[in-house]
Amino acid sequence: MKEFLRTNRLLVRLFEERDLDDLYKLLSNPEVMMYLEPPFSKERTKDFLFNYCLCEEPMLFALEYENRFIGYVIYHEFDDDSMEIGWVMMPEYWGKGFANELTEKLIELTRKVNKKSIIECDPNQVASIKVAKKFGFKLIEEDDELLTYELE
Repeated sequence: MKEFLRTNRLLVRLFEERDLDDLYKLLSNPEVMMYLEPPFSKERTKDFLFNYCLCEEPMLFALEYENRFIGYVIYHEFDDDSMEIGWVMMPEYWGKGFANELTEKLIELTRKVNKKSIIECDPNQVASIKVAKKFGFKLIEEDDELLTYELE
């Protein structure tokens, strides 16, 4: 297990092939995927794992709480000046302050590489919008399907 980041309660690490079943449980959950995409099949989850998580420069990292997979963290280059940050978690872990913990640490990482932080979310994703505003992100782009927030 290769650690990427740690908060007070959470471990963010590189994905491993053994995460496939847990990732499928997450990405096939209609509640989790409500504002993202239609729920994934096992085959689509496997493609997702290999293309975005187990690649040379991963865009996503496994998220653990008490040694249990609970979701993933988004951290990758958005453009030359910015990094996209975010999180996707199983519903039983919503509302516990984990998004705030992760956002704080991800902003720190982004600032260390002298880049801006970007959060993208669906306009109906009230919890993500609340986190973005709490940390001082400003809305820079808006359409019917996607809001883009930026933090200098």
